[in-house]
Amino acid sequence: MALNKNFAIPLVVIILAAAAGGGWYTWQHYGHDHATEGKTVQGKQLYTCSMHPFIIKDKPGTCPICGMELIKKLDDATGGGAQTAEQKQQADMLGHVSLSPTQRVMANVATVAAKQTTLDKEINAVGIVQYDQSRQAKVTAWIAGRIDKLYVNKVGDSVSKDKPVAEVYSPDLLATQQEYLLAIKSRDQLKSSPIASISQSGEGLVASAKQRLMLFGVKESQITDLEKAGKPNIRLPIYTPLSGVVIEKMIQEGQYVNTGEVLFAIADLSKVWVEIDVFENEVPYIRVGQRVEIRSSGDQHVAVHGRISFVYPFHDPKTHTVKARVELANSGRMLKPDMFVNAIIRVPLVTGIVIPVTAVIDTGKRQVAWVETAPGMFEPRNVQVGERVDDKFQILSGLKAGDKVAVSGGYLIDSEAQLKGGGGQDHSKHTGGKPATSGQTPVAGQQQPQGGHEGHGAPPAAQPPTKKETLKMDDMNM
Repeated sequence: MALNKNFAIPLVVIILAAAAGGGWYTWQHYGHDHATEGKTVQGKQLYTCSMHPFIIKDKPGTCPICGMELIKKLDDATGGGAQTAEQKQQADMLGHVSLSPTQRVMANVATVAAKQTTLDKEINAVGIVQYDQSRQAKVTAWIAGRIDKLYVNKVGDSVSKDKPVAEVYSPDLLATQQEYLLAIKSRDQLKSSPIASISQSGEGLVASAKQRLMLFGVKESQITDLEKAGKPNIRLPIYTPLSGVVIEKMIQEGQYVNTGEVLFAIADLSKVWVEIDVFENEVPYIRVGQRVEIRSSGDQHVAVHGRISFVYPFHDPKTHTVKARVELANSGRMLKPDMFVNAIIRVPLVTGIVIPVTAVIDTGKRQVAWVETAPGMFEPRNVQVGERVDDKFQILSGLKAGDKVAVSGGYLIDSEAQLKGGGGQDHSKHTGGKPATSGQTPVAGQQQPQGGHEGHGAPPAAQPPTKKETLKMDDMNM
């Protein structure tokens, strides 16, 4: 029994040593060929998925996870040597994200073209229609008397400065007319006097009586008619200083009035003012002479245009607004005083490349836009943004006119790029300030596959296979 033990132990050691040597030789020459690792197996080209690089196959096909076409796997053994054009193209494509039509629809990815245009700031304000104060007047009594006749009886009537609005009887006016007629007769009699002082005094009497008539509101034409008729007028017509509409009526027919008493208030509505309220943060963009679009609350489809004529020098502390005056024509009298209107002021700011705000992803350190370089293929671009107006960004660099950028679904594209490992956002944003390594978890609830692939997402067991192929463990580079 002792002899058998002494013989058996050395025999087992020899057998184990032979097996280990044979395994090492086989692994070195057949199972771990460094010259072809990552590129070929028994002379065949290997293929991988651009979005799931841990999927390795020895023939073309589709990825069992996402269904994308497999691409040729790069030769890692080239190290720092020169790459072929195909290898460079594949290396560049690692930063891209490719979406199939189905994925694009499911991710709701939409694109728009960047445009070279002027970025306008639109200021919206509300306003109230007011009378043009330079086109308002009051009809007053120039002399005390009785209103014998009214030609305008109600508010809203149109009046003309060439037609009388009332007639007044005044004893003082009647006496003054008689004085004027007597002065004319005296002038004619004294004109033939050889004494110069007497002949000239007649002219002075006529001028003095005429001046009194004019102070009573009698026009030159009325004085001429008085001189031709040779007898005074019992009633004196009263005229308005301008044409317009009656906005106030303060007298009745037969009423006695005193000198200076207001009879009517007249306004010309062919032009009106609109006083708009501009918020204090938008006041720096307001200038005299700017064009303003006015739309009434009653009919938003009809717009009239005017220009800012004055910006008031005071601020309303209750509404935090500043008033600006807009002058505009009122054809057809569509704008009524005290009517509320909406005002739009478009202020041109800058000219350049403009894209929607939703097309820019802000990582905190930089801004990224996903550009569609080919149908379904997106690449990240670092952009520098300038002015922002409403939902538009001015792009200072990174894009040119005509580039198609993703305006919706951009964050989903960026997430796919992070899983792929070549995304547009900073890894520090997703890993708490430190780059993701093979031992870290770049996205909550996901783990990296073994082998040191950075940011490639969950291991194969966490991804359900698609209906196209059955997911096999031997397809993965474990």
